[in-house]
Amino acid sequence: MIELKNINKTFKVAKRNAGFSEAVKALFHKEYTTINALQDVSFTIGDGEMVGYIGPNGAGKSSTIKIMSGILTPDSGECIINGYTPWRDRVKHVKEIGVVFGQRSQLWWDVPVIDSFDLIKDIYKVDDTSYKKTLSQLIELLNISEIIRTPARQLSLGQRMRCEIAASLLHNPKVLFLDEPTIGLDAVSKISVRDFIKTINRENKTTVILTTHDMQDIEALTERILLIGKGRILLDGTLTELKKRNSVHKTLTVDYSGEKLPEFENMATVRDLNGHAEIVINTDLLSVSEAITTISQKVEIKDISVAGETSEEMVVSLYKEFEI
Repeated sequence: MIELKNINKTFKVAKRNAGFSEAVKALFHKEYTTINALQDVSFTIGDGEMVGYIGPNGAGKSSTIKIMSGILTPDSGECIINGYTPWRDRVKHVKEIGVVFGQRSQLWWDVPVIDSFDLIKDIYKVDDTSYKKTLSQLIELLNISEIIRTPARQLSLGQRMRCEIAASLLHNPKVLFLDEPTIGLDAVSKISVRDFIKTINRENKTTVILTTHDMQDIEALTERILLIGKGRILLDGTLTELKKRNSVHKTLTVDYSGEKLPEFENMATVRDLNGHAEIVINTDLLSVSEAITTISQKVEIKDISVAGETSEEMVVSLYKEFEI
């Protein structure tokens, strides 16, 4: 169980104007700006739940993860994860969590991956029997048997990410924090990583908190979404609810016979060229079937398709709605 109550965190950032004289002045007198990274952040995540934690850059995602992993201490508020306060019970807490940062490595760069695994085993004081069993499962599930004797610096990004995830799970953590786990990966590697995450969540009941800008990761892995912006939790709901909320606008792509479409009430033609048009409708004002009927009364329709907002467009709409 993860429970955050009224978490607040501020940072002081030094600022100065450009120029040599300003640089000299800053040596003797520094000015600071206070940034409210997190403001009254509260949420609860149940055991075995997979949650997508989304928001624009600078929204507070990384600060939240660092507090939950014990790296940062908040200015105020409570955070209890499996009975521990991360920044107070750091040694006990880290044995219960695994962390993967997509752009940072926990593997030793110049030694074979298996040597890094052995070092991590010693750091977490994992007994030999458990280590061998877990390592064998991870090697099989992540398909890394042919690369664990290769130095990390010689691995491709996809290979390294699979090894990073294995390293974070060697001590069988109850909670896994994933920060951009598929960043820069090709399609095959992304699918492989996603399938593995779903497997360990299903079989081991591992709680997974996923922070990413890739909405395909969110759709493939999570049902619940937490949206953070300007340091505040703005939305806590399911992906299905989110899609329903943002499914008002539909785009009709029409191939028709004729020179140009007339203007239609409650429809916005965004493109119309050589018998091919794109029309946006608001389903609160006009249903899709009514729109198709209206268009067919004016022109001969050869082909028509209907599409809603993509996941990325849906998130952009949320950002605009909450002005973040």
